[in-house]
Amino acid sequence: MKKVGLYFGTFNPIHIGHLVIANHMVEFSDLDEIWFVITPMSPFKVKKTLLDNHHRYQMVYEATKDYPKLKPSKIEFDLPQPNYTINTLVHLEEQNNDNHEFALIMGEDNLKGFQKWKNYEVILENHSIYVYPRISEGKVEHQFEGNPKIQYVDAPIMEISSTFIRNNHKKGKNIKPMLPYEVWRYLDEMNFYR
Repeated sequence: MKKVGLYFGTFNPIHIGHLVIANHMVEFSDLDEIWFVITPMSPFKVKKTLLDNHHRYQMVYEATKDYPKLKPSKIEFDLPQPNYTINTLVHLEEQNNDNHEFALIMGEDNLKGFQKWKNYEVILENHSIYVYPRISEGKVEHQFEGNPKIQYVDAPIMEISSTFIRNNHKKGKNIKPMLPYEVWRYLDEMNFYR
Protein backbone atom coordinates (compact mmCIF):
# COMPACT_ATOMS: atom_id res chain seq x y z
CA MET A 1 0.00 0.00 0.00
CA LYS A 2 1.51 3.29 -1.14
CA LYS A 3 0.65 6.35 0.98
CA VAL A 4 0.23 9.39 -1.26
CA GLY A 5 -0.13 12.98 -0.10
CA LEU A 6 -2.23 15.13 -2.42
CA TYR A 7 -1.04 18.73 -2.64
CA PHE A 8 -3.74 20.77 -4.41
CA GLY A 9 -3.15 24.16 -6.01
CA THR A 10 -3.19 26.22 -9.18
CA PHE A 11 0.64 26.30 -9.14
CA ASN A 12 0.57 29.49 -11.19
CA PRO A 13 3.59 29.21 -11.15
CA ILE A 14 4.99 26.46 -8.95
CA HIS A 15 7.83 27.94 -6.86
CA ILE A 16 10.53 26.85 -4.44
CA GLY A 17 8.14 27.26 -1.47
CA HIS A 18 5.87 24.53 -2.91
CA LEU A 19 8.87 22.25 -3.48
CA VAL A 20 10.34 22.80 -0.01
CA ILE A 21 7.00 21.97 1.65
CA ALA A 22 6.30 18.92 -0.54
CA ASN A 23 9.82 17.56 -0.11
CA HIS A 24 9.68 18.11 3.66
CA MET A 25 6.32 16.30 3.83
CA VAL A 26 7.58 13.27 1.92
CA GLU A 27 10.92 13.06 3.75
CA PHE A 28 9.75 13.76 7.32
CA SER A 29 6.40 11.97 7.53
CA ASP A 30 5.15 8.49 6.65
CA LEU A 31 4.07 9.57 3.14
CA ASP A 32 5.68 7.68 0.25
CA GLU A 33 4.91 10.19 -2.49
CA ILE A 34 3.44 13.64 -3.00
CA TRP A 35 1.23 14.32 -6.02
CA PHE A 36 0.84 17.94 -7.08
CA VAL A 37 -2.83 18.04 -8.11
CA ILE A 38 -3.10 21.00 -10.48
CA THR A 39 -6.43 22.76 -10.17
CA PRO A 40 -7.86 23.32 -13.65
CA MET A 41 -8.85 26.68 -15.02
CA SER A 42 -12.53 27.05 -14.19
CA PRO A 43 -14.69 27.63 -17.26
CA PHE A 44 -16.90 29.79 -15.03
CA LYS A 45 -14.14 32.01 -13.69
CA VAL A 46 -11.64 33.04 -16.34
CA LYS A 47 -8.72 34.84 -14.74
CA LYS A 48 -6.31 36.62 -17.04
CA THR A 49 -3.34 35.73 -14.85
CA LEU A 50 -4.11 31.98 -14.75
CA LEU A 51 -2.09 30.14 -17.37
CA ASP A 52 -3.65 27.33 -19.38
CA ASN A 53 -3.73 23.93 -17.70
CA HIS A 54 -1.06 22.38 -19.92
CA HIS A 55 1.44 25.19 -19.21
CA ARG A 56 0.98 24.86 -15.45
CA TYR A 57 1.28 21.08 -15.73
CA GLN A 58 4.50 21.48 -17.73
CA MET A 59 5.98 23.77 -15.08
CA VAL A 60 5.09 21.29 -12.29
CA TYR A 61 6.61 18.50 -14.39
CA GLU A 62 9.80 20.53 -14.89
CA ALA A 63 9.98 21.35 -11.16
CA THR A 64 9.53 17.74 -9.99
CA LYS A 65 11.31 15.64 -12.61
CA ASP A 66 14.49 15.32 -10.51
CA TYR A 67 12.52 14.29 -7.39
CA PRO A 68 11.27 10.68 -7.72
CA LYS A 69 8.86 11.03 -4.77
CA LEU A 70 7.18 14.18 -6.18
CA LYS A 71 4.81 13.81 -9.14
CA PRO A 72 2.60 16.13 -11.21
CA SER A 73 -1.06 15.13 -11.55
CA LYS A 74 -3.63 16.37 -14.05
CA ILE A 75 -6.39 14.19 -12.59
CA GLU A 76 -8.73 17.17 -12.12
CA PHE A 77 -8.42 18.32 -15.75
CA ASP A 78 -10.91 15.68 -16.89
CA LEU A 79 -13.37 15.93 -13.99
CA PRO A 80 -16.58 17.98 -14.25
CA GLN A 81 -16.31 21.63 -13.20
CA PRO A 82 -16.59 23.17 -10.72
CA ASN A 83 -14.70 20.41 -8.95
CA TYR A 84 -14.69 19.50 -5.29
CA THR A 85 -11.93 17.68 -3.40
CA ILE A 86 -14.33 14.92 -2.35
CA ASN A 87 -15.02 14.10 -6.03
CA THR A 88 -11.30 13.96 -6.82
CA LEU A 89 -10.69 11.61 -3.89
CA VAL A 90 -13.51 9.27 -4.98
CA HIS A 91 -12.19 9.28 -8.56
CA LEU A 92 -8.61 8.55 -7.45
CA GLU A 93 -9.73 5.65 -5.27
CA GLU A 94 -11.74 4.14 -8.12
CA GLN A 95 -8.70 4.41 -10.43
CA ASN A 96 -6.09 3.02 -8.07
CA ASN A 97 -7.59 -0.35 -7.07
CA ASP A 98 -6.91 -0.25 -3.34
CA ASN A 99 -3.13 -0.12 -3.76
CA HIS A 100 -2.91 3.55 -2.73
CA GLU A 101 -3.97 5.34 0.42
CA PHE A 102 -4.63 9.03 -0.23
CA ALA A 103 -4.10 11.83 2.28
CA LEU A 104 -4.52 15.59 1.94
CA ILE A 105 -1.78 18.12 2.44
CA MET A 106 -2.89 21.60 3.45
CA GLY A 107 -1.61 24.72 5.10
CA GLU A 108 -2.90 25.57 8.55
CA ASP A 109 -4.73 28.53 6.97
CA ASN A 110 -6.85 26.07 4.94
CA LEU A 111 -7.57 23.90 7.98
CA LYS A 112 -9.11 26.98 9.62
CA GLY A 113 -11.83 26.94 6.95
CA PHE A 114 -12.03 23.18 6.39
CA GLN A 115 -15.53 22.97 7.93
CA LYS A 116 -16.79 24.92 4.88
CA TRP A 117 -15.60 22.29 2.39
CA LYS A 118 -18.16 20.09 0.66
CA ASN A 119 -18.50 16.77 2.57
CA TYR A 120 -15.61 17.63 4.87
CA GLU A 121 -16.85 15.04 7.41
CA VAL A 122 -16.60 12.27 4.78
CA ILE A 123 -13.11 13.43 3.77
CA LEU A 124 -11.95 13.37 7.40
CA GLU A 125 -13.58 10.00 8.05
CA ASN A 126 -11.74 8.35 5.14
CA HIS A 127 -8.49 10.32 4.76
CA SER A 128 -5.68 11.69 6.87
CA ILE A 129 -4.76 15.35 6.65
CA TYR A 130 -1.16 16.51 6.91
CA VAL A 131 -0.93 20.15 7.93
CA TYR A 132 2.05 22.45 7.44
CA PRO A 133 2.40 25.75 9.34
CA ARG A 134 1.30 29.06 7.82
CA ILE A 135 1.20 32.55 9.26
CA SER A 136 -2.50 33.44 9.16
CA GLU A 137 -5.38 34.96 11.10
CA GLY A 138 -8.11 33.03 12.89
CA LYS A 139 -8.27 29.78 14.79
CA VAL A 140 -8.64 26.11 13.93
CA GLU A 141 -12.18 24.91 14.75
CA HIS A 142 -12.46 23.08 18.08
CA GLN A 143 -13.75 19.93 16.31
CA PHE A 144 -10.40 19.53 14.51
CA GLU A 145 -8.18 19.94 17.58
CA GLY A 146 -6.66 16.65 18.68
CA ASN A 147 -8.28 14.72 15.82
CA PRO A 148 -6.16 11.59 15.19
CA LYS A 149 -6.66 11.97 11.41
CA ILE A 150 -5.03 15.43 11.44
CA GLN A 151 -1.25 15.37 11.71
CA TYR A 152 0.87 18.50 11.99
CA VAL A 153 4.23 18.35 10.22
CA ASP A 154 6.84 20.84 11.35
CA ALA A 155 7.73 22.02 7.84
CA PRO A 156 9.51 25.33 7.22
CA ILE A 157 7.20 28.35 7.00
CA MET A 158 7.35 29.55 3.41
CA GLU A 159 6.06 33.06 2.80
CA ILE A 160 6.56 33.07 -0.98
CA SER A 161 3.42 33.34 -3.10
CA SER A 162 2.72 32.81 -6.78
CA THR A 163 0.85 36.15 -6.78
CA PHE A 164 3.96 37.95 -5.50
CA ILE A 165 6.06 36.26 -8.21
CA ARG A 166 3.62 37.14 -11.02
CA ASN A 167 3.17 40.76 -9.91
CA ASN A 168 6.86 41.43 -9.52
CA HIS A 169 7.88 39.63 -12.70
CA LYS A 170 5.48 41.95 -14.52
CA LYS A 171 7.25 44.94 -12.93
CA GLY A 172 10.59 43.67 -14.21
CA LYS A 173 11.92 42.51 -10.83
CA ASN A 174 14.28 39.54 -10.70
CA ILE A 175 12.20 36.66 -9.31
CA LYS A 176 14.50 33.95 -10.66
CA PRO A 177 15.77 32.75 -7.21
CA MET A 178 12.18 31.94 -6.15
CA LEU A 179 11.65 29.39 -8.93
CA PRO A 180 13.25 26.06 -9.77
CA TYR A 181 15.66 26.74 -12.64
CA GLU A 182 13.68 24.72 -15.24
CA VAL A 183 10.46 26.54 -14.30
CA TRP A 184 12.21 29.91 -14.66
CA ARG A 185 13.55 28.91 -18.07
CA TYR A 186 10.12 27.76 -19.30
CA LEU A 187 8.38 30.86 -17.94
CA ASP A 188 11.01 33.15 -19.48
CA GLU A 189 10.99 31.43 -22.88
CA MET A 190 7.19 31.56 -23.04
CA ASN A 191 7.19 35.20 -21.86
CA PHE A 192 4.56 34.48 -19.17
CA TYR A 193 3.22 37.00 -16.64
CA ARG A 194 4.65 40.02 -18.46
